[in-house]
Amino acid sequence: MNSSQKIAFITGANRGIGFETAKGLGALDIKVVIGSRDLTKGTAAAQRLQALGYQAEAIQYDADQQNAADLAYDYFNQHYGKLDILVNNAGILQEPMMASNSSSVDIETLHTTFRTNLFAVIALTQKLLPLIRKSAAGRIVNLSSILGSLTIHSMPNSPIDPAKAFAYNASKTALNAYTVHLAHELRDTNIKVNSAHPGWVKTELGGDNAPMELEEGGRTSVQLATLTNDAASGGFYHQGEVLPW
Repeated sequence: MNSSQKIAFITGANRGIGFETAKGLGALDIKVVIGSRDLTKGTAAAQRLQALGYQAEAIQYDADQQNAADLAYDYFNQHYGKLDILVNNAGILQEPMMASNSSSVDIETLHTTFRTNLFAVIALTQKLLPLIRKSAAGRIVNLSSILGSLTIHSMPNSPIDPAKAFAYNASKTALNAYTVHLAHELRDTNIKVNSAHPGWVKTELGGDNAPMELEEGGRTSVQLATLTNDAASGGFYHQGEVLPW
């Protein structure tokens, strides 16, 4: 393999924002590896990208599988010996988006949501970090949400005031904390770590009332995955705009 060829791994990329991210990176001549819980669906998504002339393949990645991070590491270590871009896109929402349920949220919902949206992200990132360190310009993108912003939630007349699904929102707040801490730890390396708010997008999670079309959903992730060496690390962004924590 050409050592200058960039390799990107995007979890949950067989559809939605993850697939649009893969499409955007593929268009930049970056080889994309789709992580999908259902390998058949992941392979079909990779074939769609190949039909566009992009380099793509798929592996099974299930955030709930105990050895998922180990399997991903083994794949990239064996096939490429490095990883240039990690987009932690996979996530779940188990509550109504417009819930106000902090006094009643089911503890199991909290455990399940944090397991996928935070703990699996940390486990995968820690496992793949030795391979990302081998990249000339490693990039880690954590798919967060504006709903994780404590600042915006606590504003008077907050634009996201009705959206108080506690387990989901808190998991994204915690994910943002991981971004800040990891970016600080890696500040003297060539690796950049940032959180992305993709926007309110017409996906299975976002619903039909979302103002953004699906094709727009991957833009922020692609931007952060391809930052120049002089760009910032440890930030929270939506299409180039800095968001408050």
